Amino acid sequence: MIEAVMLWNEPNNKSHWDLELDPDWSKFSRMTRLAGDAIACAAPGLPRVLGGISPIDPAFICNLTGQGVLDHLDVVAVHGFPLDWNLWPIDDWPTKLTEIATVTDLPVWVSECGASSFGAEEVQEFGLRRTAELLIGRAPRIHWYSLFDLPQAWPATTRHKEAEGSSYYRHFYMGLLREDGTPKRAAQRFVEFTPELGICQWLHFEDHRLELAVHWMKRLGVRYLRTGLSWADSFRPNAEAWFDRQMRALEPFDVTLTFCFTPEHRGFAPHYTSPPQSDEEFAEFCGRMIRRYCGAATGYGPNPTLTASAPAEKGMRDESGRGRPRAT
Repeated sequence: MIEAVMLWNEPNNKSHWDLELDPDWSKFSRMTRLAGDAIACAAPGLPRVLGGISPIDPAFICNLTGQGVLDHLDVVAVHGFPLDWNLWPIDDWPTKLTEIATVTDLPVWVSECGASSFGAEEVQEFGLRRTAELLIGRAPRIHWYSLFDLPQAWPATTRHKEAEGSSYYRHFYMGLLREDGTPKRAAQRFVEFTPELGICQWLHFEDHRLELAVHWMKRLGVRYLRTGLSWADSFRPNAEAWFDRQMRALEPFDVTLTFCFTPEHRGFAPHYTSPPQSDEEFAEFCGRMIRRYCGAATGYGPNPTLTASAPAEKGMRDESGRGRPRAT
């Protein structure tokens, strides 16, 4: 079920890592080295992935290489949203992958890519098709962000809100499904690109959408899923019961499990982006979760960083996963 572990999310973006508290990423580097070793000890052979970087910056990869981080990892990952936030055209995707591949020998995954339906669903539909054309066959894993629109009542995870202006509201329209669970135009096309195209879907603590997410991912033929377990949430009452429920529900999928979010009382500042006061505590959390959900398993077989996606029948699936003709 767990095919890889990702350490943090967008560490070079101030929405996910406090650059004022760690301007040279030395704290991040030590934390990641320790966490990588803890995972290797808990589950030898399980691929360890650098949290997807945004922006796609080869200089950042060189910085981490110089601090020894990549010696404790097996994969690097990137995020890109050229139709919504990035200052490069969608057709530059191959160039962006090459920029990172030039500075590291590790495989390069795309752990988030997507397009919003903020302006028009047709734009998202185009973005899906063109992204798939450009990335399938070029990256071993590709996770489309996301399955669901972000509920309007929830805040987006960003510290750029004022700078983004109206672009902030694009965060709420990234899903293949609307907030009410009904499919958009792009959902009807997504099955054309599975299983090569996976899904990135963050599930909040005790998220009411868990069962609906599983239903739709099966229907869309999804095999590869990226989601996360929040270190901050682990301090909530009944956290392990929720984690257990979530991981049981996701057993049908090959999961890249992301560990991130500093508990407010364990950071240098009371915010989820803060470097932790104790890097060892984050590493212990990572190792404990892997032991809980991977057991004592070792020897993960063919490395999923290198294997190609299996072919799949096309068309919307029923709940069993069997194909059926798409509705028009």
